[in-house]
Amino acid sequence: MKKIEKRYFAACDCPITAAMDIIGGKWKHIIIWILMDEPKRFGELHKTIPGIALKVLSRQLKELEADGIIIREAFPQVPPKVVYSLSEKGRSLNDVMQSLASWSRANIMEPVIN
Repeated sequence: MKKIEKRYFAACDCPITAAMDIIGGKWKHIIIWILMDEPKRFGELHKTIPGIALKVLSRQLKELEADGIIIREAFPQVPPKVVYSLSEKGRSLNDVMQSLASWSRANIMEPVIN
């Protein structure tokens, strides 16, 4: 039986690349991880993620919303109230995120004994 080898001529040929374009980077996976538990307001997200600048958080949230991963719900009140939650598409990442977390705990975060 002849083995068929798939050759990738560009990074975009790999389906993981497409996923990482959406959820990759320094902050997006953290935002998604936090929103898995419950919806959060902007200020709550900022307090939960040490080291993220307000401008960066705002940009990452806008990108995740544009990609359909999160939902931004604005309430017409003073002061303005905005709540971010995962969309159905965002919630579908739960199994992937849990698998990555398990792999990380087993192979990176905990000591490996050989």
